[in-house]
Amino acid sequence: MSQSPQPWLDKSLSADERAAHLVAAMTLDEMISLVHGPMPMIMREKPPGALGAAGFVPGVERLGIPCLNQTDASLGIANLRVKAPGDGSTGLPSGLALASSFDSALSRAAGAMVGAEARAMGFNVLLGGGANLTREPRCGRNFEYLGEDPLLTGILAGEAIAGAQSNKIVCTLKHFALNDQETSRHTVDALIAEGPFRESDLLAFQIAIERGDPGSVMCAYNKVNGDWAGENAFLMTQVLKGDWGYKGWVMSDWGAVHSTAKAVNAGLDQECGEQLDSEVFFGEPLKAAVLAGDVAPARVADMVQRILRSLIVTGVFDHPPAPHTPDVAAHARIAQTAAEAGCVLLKNDGVLPLDRRLRKIAIIGGHADIGVLSGGGSSQVIPFGGPALAIRVGEIGGFPRRIIYHPSSPLEALRAAAPQTQFTFDPGTDPHAAADTARQADLAIVFAVQWASEFEDLTTLSLPDDQDALIEAVSAAAQKTVVVVQSGSPILMPWLDQVSAVLEAWYPGSKGGEAIAAVLTGEVNPRGRLPISFPHSVDQLVRPQIPGLILGPPIEGETLPTLNPDVQHLKACFPVDHIEGAAVGYRWYARQGSRPLFAFGHGLSYSAFDHADLAVTGGQTVTATFTTTNTGKRAGVDTPQLYLITKDQDGRPVQRLIGWQTVPLGPGETCSVTLTADPRLLANFDAQAQLWKIPPGPVGVAVGASAVDLTLHAEAVLVVSSRAP
Repeated sequence: MSQSPQPWLDKSLSADERAAHLVAAMTLDEMISLVHGPMPMIMREKPPGALGAAGFVPGVERLGIPCLNQTDASLGIANLRVKAPGDGSTGLPSGLALASSFDSALSRAAGAMVGAEARAMGFNVLLGGGANLTREPRCGRNFEYLGEDPLLTGILAGEAIAGAQSNKIVCTLKHFALNDQETSRHTVDALIAEGPFRESDLLAFQIAIERGDPGSVMCAYNKVNGDWAGENAFLMTQVLKGDWGYKGWVMSDWGAVHSTAKAVNAGLDQECGEQLDSEVFFGEPLKAAVLAGDVAPARVADMVQRILRSLIVTGVFDHPPAPHTPDVAAHARIAQTAAEAGCVLLKNDGVLPLDRRLRKIAIIGGHADIGVLSGGGSSQVIPFGGPALAIRVGEIGGFPRRIIYHPSSPLEALRAAAPQTQFTFDPGTDPHAAADTARQADLAIVFAVQWASEFEDLTTLSLPDDQDALIEAVSAAAQKTVVVVQSGSPILMPWLDQVSAVLEAWYPGSKGGEAIAAVLTGEVNPRGRLPISFPHSVDQLVRPQIPGLILGPPIEGETLPTLNPDVQHLKACFPVDHIEGAAVGYRWYARQGSRPLFAFGHGLSYSAFDHADLAVTGGQTVTATFTTTNTGKRAGVDTPQLYLITKDQDGRPVQRLIGWQTVPLGPGETCSVTLTADPRLLANFDAQAQLWKIPPGPVGVAVGASAVDLTLHAEAVLVVSSRAP
C-alpha cells in the first residue's frame, strides 16, 4: 500500500511520527521561519494572520502548519491595548488567590475557562502560567504565581495547564527558572547549589510538567549560576529535556535572547517578541550559523520537531480556533467561585459574618464604591466593557502603566446582599473624615489596597498612601473594624491588634466585589489558606533589602528594566546568592526558629475543625491516615496539611509540606483522610550522584491547620532508597 503524499495528516500515526514527516518535508528557510516571531502588539502593520497580541509566528501554508497567535494569559486573556469598544475578557483572581484555595479541581476549571476564552478569540498559544516560587515577598509579580511551596505550586500549575490545553490550545509554563524578583531582572545572576535548586523551584516545575504536560516552557530573563536562562544548557538540555524527558519546546521570554549559536545549542527552541532583542538572533543569523557549521542542521530540525509535536498533541494542528462569542456568564461564575475560595480570613474576633441586625455600616477606602483592584503588567486583563477605573502611572517601553479596577463594586454587592442595612461610603483620603464616618456607624469596613506590577518590585511591604494611618484612625473611632485587603503580596499590619477582623482578598478578579460580599455576609464560608507567609517585618526575610533595588530619585535606564530594544540594560550583571537554598518561605522560618505574623497554610473559617487519630506508615514513602471533624454549626471546608519534620545534615530544622486535602464537611460530620507523600519530598538531591536519596531512619510527621499550627504528631521510619532525577 503506497504511503499518503501527506503522511503528517494521518491521525493513526503518533504525534512524533507526524511531526517528523512534516520536518522532512520542510526547507531550511521554512524551519527557521517557525523558530522566531515578532510582537504584533507594538507593530504599526501587523503581519497577515496576526491577531495583534503579544506574539506571532507565521505558519507554513503549503504544509498546513498554522500560524501561532500567542497571548498573555496568566489570569485571563490579557489585552493591554484594547482595540474596540466592548473588547475585553474575564479576569480570574490572582494566582495567589487561586493558590489559597489549595484546590486542584478549581485550578483545572480556571485553566479550562481561560483556554476556552482564548480559543473563542482565535488564539492557539497561551503564555501562562507561572511556577516561580515566591522567594521574595516584595516581588512585583508574586500575584501571578502560586506561592512559596513547590508541591502546592507544581500541582496547581499543572492542573491549570491541563485545563487550558483541554481546549485544543498550547499552554506555556514560565519562567524557567529563578525569576524571583523584578528589580534588575535582566541583570540578576541567581546563584544556588544544584541540590537545593532541585528540591525547590525545579521540583515545582517538574511536578507541573508531570501533571500538565505543557506544550511549551518559557525561559526567564535572569542568569542562573552564570548563564542566561535562555543560554543555560543545564536548565534546558540536561534537566528539562534530559532528566525530565520533556518533549515540548522552549520559547524565550520577550527580550530574553542574547545570542544565536550559544542559545540554540543550549536548548532554546524559539525566539519570541524578537523586536525586543538587540537583533533577530533566530532569523538570518541562525541560517548563517547552520551554513557555517556552528549549529547542526539536526538541532534546527529538533527545534521544529518539538514545536510541531506540541501543536499535534494538543490538537492545535488538526483543530484551528473558530472565533465565537464566549460564554461570559459561565466564565464569570468560575471567576467568582475562585475568588470566594481564595479569600483568606486571617483574623476574626466573632464580628464576621456580619450580623444581619446591624443598622449602619461604613465602607471606607479602596475605591470599594466602584470596583476591585487588579495587578499590572503583561498579565493585565481588561474587563468586558472596560475598567471601572484606570489610573495612569506613567509608561515603560511604550507600554502604558495603569492601575486597573474591575467593575465589581464591593459596596454595591454588600447593599444587594444586605438590603436591610444602610451602607455609607467614605473614600478614605482624609483619615479624620473617615473616622467621623466610622464613628456614626455600628461597624466600619476599611478596604486596603496595595498595587503591584510586573517590571518593578514593591519597595516596602507597608500599605501605600498612609493607609496604615487611615486604619488606625478608623479603628480608634469605630465600634468594630474589619479590614479587607486587596494585595499582590503579604503586607505588614501594625494595626492588627486594633481591628476585629482581617480578610485577605488578594486581587479577586472580575467578580471580586460579589465574592467579598458573599464571604463578609456569610453566604460563603471562608476556606482560603495562605500560600505565602506574612512576616512581622522585613527583618525576618532572607534578604531584608531587595538586591539591586535603587532607592531615591529616578535614574534613567536603571530604576526599571525596559522593554525598549533601543536602550541597552546599563547595569552589569550582579550575583544574588540564594543562601536559603530549598528553605523558601515557611521552610526558612522553621530553619531560623522564628514565627511569622501569619504562617503558610493559615486561614480561619466560620466553622471549626478537629483533627484526630493520626496513624502513619513508613518505608520508601510516608502514608498518613487521620480524621477531621467539623465541630462548628455550619458547613465548611477544612484543608488539613501534612508536614515532614526532620533535620538536615547540619542539624538544622527542616519542614516540608508533603500533602493536603480539601474536605467539605457538614456540621458534626467526620471524614477519614489518607495522604501519601511523593518520595522526592522526603529525599535530598545528591548532585554528585545525580539521584534523589531518602536517608534511613525515623522522621517526624505532623498534621495541622498551618505550618505552625500542628496538632497531631507521629514518627515514621524510612528505608534507604533512591531514584533518578
